[in-house]
Order: sequence, then C-alpha cells, then structure tokens
Amino acid sequence: MPRSLKDDVISTAESFAANFADRGNFDFSVESLRPLDDLLDEISDFVTDDEHLDSVCSMAGCYVFEVARRNYGGEYYWAAEKEQPVLITGEPAFSISIFAFDKVRGRLANGSEDDIPFYFEGYVQAVEEGKKTGYNATIV
Repeated sequence: MPRSLKDDVISTAESFAANFADRGNFDFSVESLRPLDDLLDEISDFVTDDEHLDSVCSMAGCYVFEVARRNYGGEYYWAAEKEQPVLITGEPAFSISIFAFDKVRGRLANGSEDDIPFYFEGYVQAVEEGKKTGYNATIV
C-alpha cells in the first residue's frame, strides 16, 4: 500500500522526536517548539551543504507541522511550486496555511530573527481569527 504525504510527515516527525529525545521533551506540544528552536540554533553552524540543509529542514519542519496539526487540525497538501508540503488548517470555514520547511530554513540562515515559537504564535493567532471571522492567510 503506498504511503500518503500525511504518513510521511507523521513518520518523519516521530523519528525526529525519538532521535532527539535527549535534547528536549518533543511531545508535540506547542511548548516543545522552544527546545526545537534551541536545537536549530545549536546546529545552524554545522549545516554545511544543501543536502544536509534539506534534511534538517525536512525533519524539523515535519515536527513543526505535526505540532500544528495535532493541536489545531488541518490537512497536508503537496505544493508543487515550492516542492514541499503545506499544512492548511480550518477548511472549509477558514484557511490558514504554513510552510514549515521554509521557516526552518529561515531559522537556520537568519538566526533568532526567525524564531520558531514566535512564528507559531502567529499561526495560532491566525487560526483563532479564522474561527471567528473566516479569515484566510498564509503565515510566512
């Protein structure tokens, strides 16, 4: 049976949580994004080539996606133009999209100005606004 995009994201996120359990409590809570951000800060100097960068963005990005989906719902879609998954929360009543791979890439390149918990808080606020007003947005 072929695996779905959702299966792949979940599997990658769970592998990340297991592989880095000694670095934080990666329990898919919103609070677990702080140790994730700290870990990204720590490893940013060691990401030396595109292959390694893509791997880190995939692993950590899938974890961010699963924190969002497990806490706020949503469905995964493949964004062909960006060559990565997108999580869309709230359809059909509202639509809040996140591209976690891009955010992890930004965090590794730009440091704390692309703080993951701050980014996630923007997503949470957009979801709350969407529930009230039918708001649609992509959080970048």
